[in-house]
This record gives sequence, C-alpha cells and structure tokens, in this order.
Amino acid sequence: QVIWTVLVTILGYASSLPVGDDSICTAEELAKYRIIFIGKWSQTAFPKQYPLYRPPAQWSSLLGVTHSSDYSMWKKNEYASNGVRDFAEKGEAWVLMKEIEEAGEKIQSVHGIFSAPAITSGTGQTSTELEVHPRHPLVSFVVRIVPSPDWFVGIDSLNLCEGDRWMDEVSVDLYPYDAGTDSGFTFSSPNFATIPQETVQEITCSSPSHPANSFYYPKLKILPPIAQVTMVKLKKSQLGLSAPYINLPAKSNEIIDSVS
Repeated sequence: QVIWTVLVTILGYASSLPVGDDSICTAEELAKYRIIFIGKWSQTAFPKQYPLYRPPAQWSSLLGVTHSSDYSMWKKNEYASNGVRDFAEKGEAWVLMKEIEEAGEKIQSVHGIFSAPAITSGTGQTSTELEVHPRHPLVSFVVRIVPSPDWFVGIDSLNLCEGDRWMDEVSVDLYPYDAGTDSGFTFSSPNFATIPQETVQEITCSSPSHPANSFYYPKLKILPPIAQVTMVKLKKSQLGLSAPYINLPAKSNEIIDSVS
C-alpha cells in the first residue's frame, strides 16, 4: 500500500510537470500559412539618424524555419550562432542555412525552411508561405535591419497550435534586437567586433543607454514597433494560388514626442 501511494504521488507529480510547447499539439496532420512581414521603419516613426542613402533604410530577405522545441534559431539572453551572426551583420544566409539543415538531419527537429524577398525601403511588405506539422508547430525567423551593425527583428519559437486546432490568424509587433556580435552604436557604424561576444538583447529607447545610439529616445517609455508580422492560415481552396498583396490594417507607430 505504501509503494502504491508513492507511485501514485510520483505519477501525479509527473503529469503536472510543464511539457514542451509542441508536445500537446493534436491538430490535423498539417497546416499552411501565409506569413506577411510589414516594415514600419519610417522617418516619421524613427527620426533619429534615419538612413536616407548609402544605403537607405531597408530590410533584408526573411529567413525562417518551422520546427519542434528541440531546435532554436535564436533566443534572447543567449549567444547568437555563427549563422545568425553572419545574417545579422551582413545578411549572408549560407551558414545559417547549414545550421538549420544539420539540426534537421541530426534530431529531426526541423520541418521546413521558408524565405521571403527583401524590402527595398523601411516601409513596405513581403510575404511567403510556410507549413507546420503537429510535431513541428513552432515558427522562428530573422530579418536584418539594413543598414546596421548587427541588428535584426524576428520571432523565436511562436507556437501556431492550440490543443487540437491551428490558429486562424496571429499578429505580432516586432522590435529591434542586437545580436551581440558587433559593438556599433549607429545604423552606419563601421565593423567593430564585440570581444568577447555578448548575448542577444532587445534594443529599447533607453538601452543601450548612450546618446549616440540610433534608437536612443530618452523621452519615450517604449519604442514604437519597427515592424509587424501576421500569419494567416490558408484554407484548402487557397493552397497553390499566387499570393495577392494583402492590405493589412497597421496600427500607427509614429513617435509623437519631438525627439529628433
């Protein structure tokens, strides 16, 4: 009786332990989404040191992956991989692609890779399609801020599955991150490697706390979103059709205070 009581107690404790984000997904076999990335990096929204030429403000191509919790493309407060470093600093995707492929081969943690074209201005949108699977319901991606030392926006392991169903639509405001590999303070800073490397950190209106920083707006409590991403689940009738330009209503992100 004592042994049985102990076993029941252990099993009850085990069942109450947190599980991986993807282990409870019991949705249909797979789902496809249209992912729409919207750049909101305007001179009105971010007037300080706004890049007007050589090169003007723009966004790199979007590189993303659908995966399980066994894989991580990037995480806040952790060190960026060599692939993320190359992408954040130079927009080069080869090493990051290799890292993704190796993860998929070794631990079957990656379901698919997706990419979307670059945006040649600070504002605008780009889109592509992605596929998620019950064992791989997480979405991660990166987009480089151009020009910048090693700054990017992205999502880390967003779960599109809710129990036994896929979410119909999800939108996320995006804010700038520093990859921790280059010590430049401004959009046009020359290459200056960070030694030793630092962890990935969100850039805010007060951090880094230096007047030279391009995102330093001490009068603000929070930066406006510099971009936004929306993922819309495709119906079976929409699969295989060319993607129209989706006019999503975008919330204003203009800085009202005079901080330039």
